[in-house]
Amino acid sequence: MIYTLTLNPAIDRELTVTEVQYDSVLSAVKSQVDFGGKGFNVSRLLKSMGMPSTALGFIGGRTGDRLRSGLQALDIATDFVVISGETRTNISIVTEKHDHYIKVNEKGPLVEESSQRELLDKIASIAGPGDWWVLAGSLPPGVPDSFYAQIIAILNEHKAVTILDTTGESLRLGCEAKPFLIKPNAEETHKLTGLPVETTAQIVLAAKELLKMGAQNVVISMGKKGALLQTADESWLVHSPKIQEKNPIGAGDSMVGGLVWALSQGYSLKESLGWGAASGAATASMSGTEVGSRALIEELFQQVTYEAL
Repeated sequence: MIYTLTLNPAIDRELTVTEVQYDSVLSAVKSQVDFGGKGFNVSRLLKSMGMPSTALGFIGGRTGDRLRSGLQALDIATDFVVISGETRTNISIVTEKHDHYIKVNEKGPLVEESSQRELLDKIASIAGPGDWWVLAGSLPPGVPDSFYAQIIAILNEHKAVTILDTTGESLRLGCEAKPFLIKPNAEETHKLTGLPVETTAQIVLAAKELLKMGAQNVVISMGKKGALLQTADESWLVHSPKIQEKNPIGAGDSMVGGLVWALSQGYSLKESLGWGAASGAATASMSGTEVGSRALIEELFQQVTYEAL
């Protein structure tokens, strides 16, 4: 079974206008609502691949109800902890030509310690050997930086397998709990290690430093260049297929989705990252917030190349 965890989800509302003008009333020519959260994006990609998953996290209020209903309408199972606050709403205003935008993200509701404990207990009750867990995204107010590390410790105890995709101090502490795999980008890797990441050789050294911090395996996403896989024994550069990029937002989450799908099917880490690269490229080639289809992902997977370092 695959589980995805999104601790600070949101309803993302995008309004399209002809042009951005300050101190005036703007009329939207188009509006779109999406269910925001890195873990949710992973679940959507898994759904596209025909793989069920269960989405967990914190939700609250009418916004939270709308989010849960929306995911269930997409045939994604949910098992949320309901909190007293209101799930956040993020607003984007973009121009029709996509040359300007304004994005305002709410911090999210305060999550009380009792709700945090409820989620930890829930995870402990459902985690089982061989399950795959994707822990992704930022932490909401009230949740300590050590929370992902606490979850990883529980999952390790139950012999489940963890992929961690977060940033900053929560990533550093999460590494200490020894997750199976982490997926920072190059910039996040630089911030965490303090090492330069201008060249591939430098990124390899930085990835090895992340292994020393506790992660069992490291994938560093490098945008159009592809991604680096660093294990205890091997370094691989996975080159993404060439596409006509339309919207890169969510491509990194699709990479994680393709990666965990392939791992759950028994592919090697190298091949699984190839599926991840194909999944990310497929989503980046789609308009709006669509994720890549299985047919497109399978086609692009044939174009992925691997370079041993």
